[in-house]
Amino acid sequence: MPRELNEREREVLELIIQNFILTANPVGSRFLAKHSDLGLSDATIRNVMADLEEEGYITHPHTSAGRIPTDKGYRFYVNDMMRIGQLSQAERLKIDQNIDQLIADNTTQSDDILRVTSKILGQISKQIGIVLSPKLSTGIFEKLEIVPLSSSKVMVIISIRSGLVKTIMLEVRAEISRQKLEELSRALNERLSGLTLEQIRQTFAERVADYEDRSGLLRIFIESADKVFDEQPQTERVHISGKENLLSQPEFEQPEKMRGIIELIENEKVIVHLLEESVAPSDSSESVTIRIGKENLDSKMKECSIVTAQYSVGDAIGAVGVIGPTRMNYAKVVRVIDYIAKRLSQALSS
Repeated sequence: MPRELNEREREVLELIIQNFILTANPVGSRFLAKHSDLGLSDATIRNVMADLEEEGYITHPHTSAGRIPTDKGYRFYVNDMMRIGQLSQAERLKIDQNIDQLIADNTTQSDDILRVTSKILGQISKQIGIVLSPKLSTGIFEKLEIVPLSSSKVMVIISIRSGLVKTIMLEVRAEISRQKLEELSRALNERLSGLTLEQIRQTFAERVADYEDRSGLLRIFIESADKVFDEQPQTERVHISGKENLLSQPEFEQPEKMRGIIELIENEKVIVHLLEESVAPSDSSESVTIRIGKENLDSKMKECSIVTAQYSVGDAIGAVGVIGPTRMNYAKVVRVIDYIAKRLSQALSS
């Protein structure tokens, strides 16, 4: 087991991390001797830094005598030293006003709330803000409506108990009367009520095997069950804002690093995977999770951290997240993420 850091080492490490987060500049022993309340000489601080570097908590760039935190240093800080605190009144007001205004507008769709929330998240955190809508496949089916659009097309509207809605177009072989559409809707609602979309997709044919349908529409439903009751495309689930915040960070000034991070944040499928992979499971005691640098499996994330939290819409689970450099203000990001996740759960479940 690694040895415990003593009080002096903890104080020096915390100051190095806090100053590096603020300035993005390596922190030297002379700077800490002059600008901290440690009451230690330059030489003493230099010795402490040497011990911290030997233990792997800090390192130094080739061209600098100052030190910067490693992933291990950030992890120790996050787990053992970080004081999260409370959101400022202005930050809380900005979140509440935007969400409450959208809820008050009866025409607002849940996607509008998620899109605006991702913008607020990016603005307050000064990083990339991401909101992932809940997986429809885990939501409980409430009802289905079939609306005729033309002689060859109908729209299927599936409502999830949590208030989420999925729509999909189906091609039909001949015009079907509204009465037949309503009869089929009633039959499907009776057979599918209380199931998740995933359960419906896997067992649809068996559940409707006893229903006689002369219109041929049920056959189309059976043939299209994987599409009708499947998860919505990943690119429709994710809302991303604040990409410019990440590209303005000094960590990504070098063209090769900028190119890699641009490729990452432009790939929405990868972003969805990162968020779902990072968020704590629903039975976890952690409300917010943090993955730092190389803790992320994607190599393009080795200089980034991702902070995530779940929110719930009835039975369905979504996620909010922030992606930024490992040199992010973790305490601020955690309190923003936690508050927004709780407000989304309240807003979308009301």
